[in-house]
Amino acid sequence: MAYRVVQWSTGNVGRHAIAGIAARPDLDLVGCWVSTVDKVGRDAGELAGLGRKLGVVATGDVEELLALRPDCVVYTAMADDRLVEAMDDLRRILRAGINVVSSSPVFLQFPRGTVPDEVSEPVRRAAVEGGVSLWVNGIDPGFANDLLPLALTGISERVDQVRCLEILDYSTYHNRKVLFDIMGFGGALEEIPLLLQPGVLSLAWGSVVRQLASGLDIELDEVQESYQRLPAPETFRIGTGEIAAGTAAGLRFEVRGMRGGRPVCVLEHVTRLRPDIGPEWPQPAGQGCYRVEVTGEPNYTLDLTLLGSDGDHNTAGLKATAMRLVNAIPAVVAAPPGLLTALDLPLITGRGLVRG
Repeated sequence: MAYRVVQWSTGNVGRHAIAGIAARPDLDLVGCWVSTVDKVGRDAGELAGLGRKLGVVATGDVEELLALRPDCVVYTAMADDRLVEAMDDLRRILRAGINVVSSSPVFLQFPRGTVPDEVSEPVRRAAVEGGVSLWVNGIDPGFANDLLPLALTGISERVDQVRCLEILDYSTYHNRKVLFDIMGFGGALEEIPLLLQPGVLSLAWGSVVRQLASGLDIELDEVQESYQRLPAPETFRIGTGEIAAGTAAGLRFEVRGMRGGRPVCVLEHVTRLRPDIGPEWPQPAGQGCYRVEVTGEPNYTLDLTLLGSDGDHNTAGLKATAMRLVNAIPAVVAAPPGLLTALDLPLITGRGLVRG
C-alpha cells in the first residue's frame, strides 16, 4: 500500500520533491499546494518540469488539501522571510493528523538549546495532539552535517573537533531573494543583510552544532558565530542579476560549538559567486562539495561532491534536500508522534529506487 502524499510548494526544492515522489513506487502524490494564482489549476507534473502530467491539479486551498487526509505533507515553502506563517502552517497540518517532512524552519531540525522552548513547543504539542510527527531536514542543515559527520566519528579513536563545511559557488543558485535580500550579495559591504544580523547565523545553524554535540554525548558551553565578506573585483553578472564592483561577492562564516574554551563542533560555509573570489579560502572538490573534517585520532577528511544531470552542482544540492525529505516519509510516518531529529530515525536509504 502506497503512502498518500501532498507536496506543499513548487519552488526550487518543491519541484524536485514532486519528481522524487513520482519516482518512488511506495508513494502516491494526491495533492499539491501553490502560493501563486498563476499556478492554480496546473498539473503538478507540469509545474515540476517532468514533461508529463501526474493527474494532480495544484491548488491554493488549504482546507481542500487537509480534507484529503494524506499520510504526509512534504513542506518546502520558504520560511526565511515568513517564519510566523510557516510555523502556523506546520501547526495546522499537524493538528489535522498529518505527518510532515519539511525543509524549514531549519532550527526545528534540533531546537533544543537553539531556540527557547516556547518557540518549538507549540509545534511539538500540535504533533502530539494530532498523533503524528514532524521532521525537518535537508542537505544543509541536514544530511551533510548530521548523518555524514556522526557516521565518520564511528571509526574514530579520539575526537577533538568535527567540522562540517559547505564550499559552493552560488552563481547558479536561482533565488534572487535569498542571494540578494537575505545573504546580501550585490550589496554594499557596510550594509548588514538579514543573514548576518547578530544571532541569525546561530539561529539557523546552531541546531547543527548542538545536534552534533548531542550525537557525541557532550554538553556545549556556548555557541559563537563569525563571518567575513569579500567584494567583487569588477562588475559581473550571475543568473539572478548584476554584481557591481566593490559589492559583496564572497561570504565565509562559522558557527562554533564551544567546550572548555575551544571549538569542538563547527559549521562553516564558504560561498562564492565566482571561483576566483577568496582564493585563500577553502577550495571545493569538484564544482562544489560538502566536506567533513574530523580532527583526532586518526584525522579524517570526507568530501561529498555534487553534480546534477544538467551539469550544475546547485541543482544537485536542491535535489538532495528534496530527496532527503521524500525518502524519509516511510520512517517518519512510522515514528512515534512528536518533533523528530535525525538522531531519532533509522538509517534512511534509497530503498525501492533501483530500477530493474
